[in-house]
Amino acid sequence: MSVLLSVLVGVLAAYVLIYYCLFKGARYKGNATLNGKTAIVTGSNTGIGKTTALDLARRGARVILACRNQERAEAAVYDIRKESGNSEVLYMHLDLASLQSVRDFAETFLKTEPRLDLLINNAGLIASGRTEDGFGMAFGVNHLGHFLLTLLLLDRLKQSENSRVVNVSALLHRLGSLDFNLLNTQKDLATGQSYWHAIKAYCHSKLCNVLFTRELANRLEGTSVTCYCLHPGVISTEIGRYMGPLQKLLCLPMSKLFFLDPEAGAQTTLYCALQEGLEPLSGRYFSSCALQEVGALGRDDALARKLWDVSERLCGRS
Repeated sequence: MSVLLSVLVGVLAAYVLIYYCLFKGARYKGNATLNGKTAIVTGSNTGIGKTTALDLARRGARVILACRNQERAEAAVYDIRKESGNSEVLYMHLDLASLQSVRDFAETFLKTEPRLDLLINNAGLIASGRTEDGFGMAFGVNHLGHFLLTLLLLDRLKQSENSRVVNVSALLHRLGSLDFNLLNTQKDLATGQSYWHAIKAYCHSKLCNVLFTRELANRLEGTSVTCYCLHPGVISTEIGRYMGPLQKLLCLPMSKLFFLDPEAGAQTTLYCALQEGLEPLSGRYFSSCALQEVGALGRDDALARKLWDVSERLCGRS
């Protein structure tokens, strides 16, 4: 009995050590207020996006929930208004899998909203299939849609003092790479339709987020806009909603034991959006509310410039 008890205690101690050293994230403790400021959060009807939008609303911001599913987004608007006591929370339709939808969103926003202080490119997915424009889903949604959205809103961001762009990337960017020949011929970052191919494409798309942030910072130098990217932690969200039943079953024990909840997962996003004094670190990568180093490819300025040029062409802007 004592041996069994010792084993159980050892397992529990190992779990606590692993969880708090590798998975448990830091918290943003700033008291920034956002009265009179406007924020856009993509993919904010659930998960860390919704938690981020709620925190911004509690701080007094006018928050635009930029989402694809109207029913779920309107439910999120209701929840956030109720919990924050802030009525300046609204939904605008945005489907990042459609470049025309991105253009329509930007046009509507620019016609109806006089300012933009925070653009939080939070939405992301792991999925196979193609976007409306024929791009691989991960590349089209996680990178290209946000790339175009940011470009279309840059002038409005420049009109506000100390505005920021925050791109939610992932630690898995370190496993990513870019094959421009494949992108030019197949409009995708990986070939194949299995879930594991979707994971591969996701890693590549997260590297795109890092490179986009790096090049965007270079191009914004001397303006009032800064940008940051981040790893939110290993989060229990709906990002894997397109998993097959077997993959979900295999991931369930891990998610219950180790994954952060959406509130914990939103902390580094909030840090990048609100922490004072980050301006000299524009273009850099954060995790657990602290500056971190990216993988080698994420520091390649030539690769970042090439991705920018290719992305502009694929969006029809070059």
